[in-house]
Amino acid sequence: MVKPVNVSRYAAPPPEADHQNRRIAGGPLYFEAEVLAALADQGATFWTRRSAENAQELGLDHGDVAELLRDALRLGRYHGSEWCEQKPSGPWAASDVYLLSRREWNDNAFRELPIDYYLKFALAKSGRVVLTVSCHVQQ
Repeated sequence: MVKPVNVSRYAAPPPEADHQNRRIAGGPLYFEAEVLAALADQGATFWTRRSAENAQELGLDHGDVAELLRDALRLGRYHGSEWCEQKPSGPWAASDVYLLSRREWNDNAFRELPIDYYLKFALAKSGRVVLTVSCHVQQ
């Protein structure tokens, strides 16, 4: 059996089996200051294919997602922490989840509407890059 690899700065080992509980108690795992420093240093990168697809659907690029993450840390609400696997049998990252509500212009409605974002991210082992695991609008 291959031992799971942890690519995040959080030091605990990832779950041994996919069916184990992925929740991590006692979060948030990453301090706001260190995440903001990483965003300023190397920014955010899409760690999962799904996060890249979600961002593309929303018309967001790396800079837009970094801005959402900064806003989530300052103005959002911590929602929990959990282990995330990049793909079946891929590396793992211990991730924090934040919810962010903000008003944005909607061209179809011709007015600002509330938008609720779900953002899941991890700090890379180096501490210099934020790994975006999930970035989508809550329904």
